[in-house]
Amino acid sequence: MSGTGLVFHEHFLLHDAGMSVVGSPPEPYPYLEPEAHVEHPRRVGRIKELLDHTGVTERLEALPFGPATLEDVALFHTPEHIQNVLALSASGDGYSDAGEGARLSRGSFEVALLAVGGACAAVDAVLEGQVDNSYALIRPPGHHAVARQGMGFCLFGNVAIAVKRALSRGTAERVMVLDWDVHHGNGTQEAFYDDDRVLMVSLHQEGLYPENSGLVEETGGEGGAGRTVNVPLPAGTGDAGYMATLERVVFPIARQFNPDLIVVSNGLDASRSDPLGRMVITAGGYRRMTRATMNLAEELCNGRLAIIHEGGYSQSYAPVCGLAIIEELLGIDSGVADNLGGQARADRLRPSYEVGLDVERALAEVVAAQSAHWELEPA
Repeated sequence: MSGTGLVFHEHFLLHDAGMSVVGSPPEPYPYLEPEAHVEHPRRVGRIKELLDHTGVTERLEALPFGPATLEDVALFHTPEHIQNVLALSASGDGYSDAGEGARLSRGSFEVALLAVGGACAAVDAVLEGQVDNSYALIRPPGHHAVARQGMGFCLFGNVAIAVKRALSRGTAERVMVLDWDVHHGNGTQEAFYDDDRVLMVSLHQEGLYPENSGLVEETGGEGGAGRTVNVPLPAGTGDAGYMATLERVVFPIARQFNPDLIVVSNGLDASRSDPLGRMVITAGGYRRMTRATMNLAEELCNGRLAIIHEGGYSQSYAPVCGLAIIEELLGIDSGVADNLGGQARADRLRPSYEVGLDVERALAEVVAAQSAHWELEPA
């Protein structure tokens, strides 16, 4: 078997985060009115529907998978956190938090286990040669969850667990995790901060979430010095700035690290229409980032690339970006994403074609912080 594998199950739509208010004041009404939580089932469901309507789904290899075992989840999370999520999910007492902003309700534990299992299946299929590359269209997301609790809509660390599982089984020895979600991948960073087998790279909007997390000086612990690369970028970075970050910082480090697998934490919340981010990446920008990462994977690790879904909260534009990424994995371009996303107009916006001075400053800071560990050209 070859081609692109897809992980998806309708049960991912069952996780319910309820209603929310931005800022979450204790008694919002009548000042602020609650609305549907941005971590809504439709943010994943609409991507799958677009894949179906455009005929892309039938080109993908449906990967079989099931819920992760508790033993797999315990590769990263504490027993106390696992049992807390289980108890809160089973209580049936409305909505609860398994950590800061990690809302769940009845049945969320089972869906979260399925999401972890999906991430593991996407990684395994690539490592075992079942497919050339894979996309796990899963929820809830995972990259904020830390060992002892959930955070930021995330219950369990999907990518962290999938990578730890591959390392423990010996199917991978050196893994690069590239997280381009608009928020810092703090949970994945925690999982591998002292592990020299994993290069954890996070591109995120500076100062967004979590607060004071993902700073350039966070470069790894004693056992993983230089294996953490944080690139906090200014709001409005856009397509050109992200591509410059990949080409001038991320890929040179990756070539020196030489992974045998690349896993992308794909957050579509850096898109130009997302309510939680201000990075203005277009669907075409996501397509180019995907192609560049595929080329890197071909160069370094025989094309082994697994992309795991994270954030992305624009129910109208995130599906267009998801379509562009998955089409690129397949090596096709139907033109649908360009038409739906108004790509020609978006390409005329300055961040789409010009690297701003504030982005240059940010890259210079990263190069300065990482030069102690990697050979990099001055930014």
